[in-house]
Amino acid sequence: MQTASDPNSIVDVQGYEDERHIAIDKVGVKNVTYPMTLKTRDGDSQSTVAKVNMYVALPHHQKGTHMSRFLEVLNDHRSEPLTPDRIPEVTAAIRDRLNAETAHFEASFTYFMCKKAPVTEMKGLMDYEVTFECEANGSPETSSFIIGVAAPATSLCPCSKEISEYGAHNQRCRISARVKFEGTLWIEDLVETLESAASSPVYAVLKRPDEKFVTEAAYDNPKFVEDIIRDLALALDKDDRISWYEIDSENFESIHSHNAYAQITRDKS
Repeated sequence: MQTASDPNSIVDVQGYEDERHIAIDKVGVKNVTYPMTLKTRDGDSQSTVAKVNMYVALPHHQKGTHMSRFLEVLNDHRSEPLTPDRIPEVTAAIRDRLNAETAHFEASFTYFMCKKAPVTEMKGLMDYEVTFECEANGSPETSSFIIGVAAPATSLCPCSKEISEYGAHNQRCRISARVKFEGTLWIEDLVETLESAASSPVYAVLKRPDEKFVTEAAYDNPKFVEDIIRDLALALDKDDRISWYEIDSENFESIHSHNAYAQITRDKS
């Protein structure tokens, strides 16, 4: 007789044979709230809370995966802070625990950087969208780890500057990059590369001298969305640490009802 107190006697429906014979690329759990600890480039550390997704590939013959085991793996690793260098270890543990061919781990969170205004040097905290993506498939050659960063910036329209007598229209833009790399790549490194591709960075705190500097800097450095994405590609091409990238820029137009967008993907290997 089966009893609830005896887990081995309870029917495992997920383990049943599935007669449809359709494999599933990713199945698992999404939006798990979990703490993370990050090292910063200046040698300090930063605590944050991430939204975590965990998946495995499900073979065609298996009815379902065991959702609770994803959380069990996270709990098994809770004795130490979840840091970026431990994510491949956790992803490999998911793959082993669920007896899967491939496992995926994704974490998205907000990362803060203290940024000085360009003239007054007033300090303010800037927030950036960051993602970590890891795939473990049992082969070091084809397993991967990707860092993604999105940064706000300013773009000023070259055409508007050329044809207007009283200035040029500018807009906020969102520039993002997902990269594969070798060695050490800090979030701060990627943020600075993204911001350098725009007409001007944006800041958390600006006094009047700073506003004057930023608006004039953007006016002297007009860029279409195409210019931003090409300049970003050139910068990433020069960085020997980066082997693959997917980049895009979306300009939130100030005089149009639509946005401008550009995207490039390149494998440097």
